[in-house]
Amino acid sequence: MRCPSCLSDATRVIDSRLSDGGDTVRRRRACKHCGHRFTTFERLEVQQPRVIKSDGRREAWEEEKLRRGIMRALEKRPVGQDQIESLLLAIEKSARFSGEREVPSSLIGQFVMESLREIDEVAYVRYASVYRSFEDVSAFADEVERLRHAKDQVIDRDQLSLLSPGGPVEKT
Repeated sequence: MRCPSCLSDATRVIDSRLSDGGDTVRRRRACKHCGHRFTTFERLEVQQPRVIKSDGRREAWEEEKLRRGIMRALEKRPVGQDQIESLLLAIEKSARFSGEREVPSSLIGQFVMESLREIDEVAYVRYASVYRSFEDVSAFADEVERLRHAKDQVIDRDQLSLLSPGGPVEKT
């Protein structure tokens, strides 16, 4: 592995650990030449499905393109790099294990939106506004209202009743 600081090939591994549930090996390295320490990640390379665009074109899977879209939605949001990497891995796994050689871009967009909704609501709305091509402010407001309604349903479902189902309990 080449040192990112001095470009020397003389580096050594200081520490190795599994991350992302065992899917990635994280290695701490040190350059023997300049002493710079850095981290590398090692992942199994698997054949990703091709992407079917909305106009029918087929493209190779581009992780960097997916990363840019997600990073744009998460710009200036309090989401850590580890969460972003986990999100990317989960989306790639979902596409890879769909069982198809080709995956529609709309399905990938759905994976991204579902994942962003769980991580950060603002990032979700940002991504949805581009993905769904909101034409005006009312479409944007409708999506925010849908998100608020879904959140209220989850809170209502998770909240326990303070009263028993038959009303207040009388002591005898």
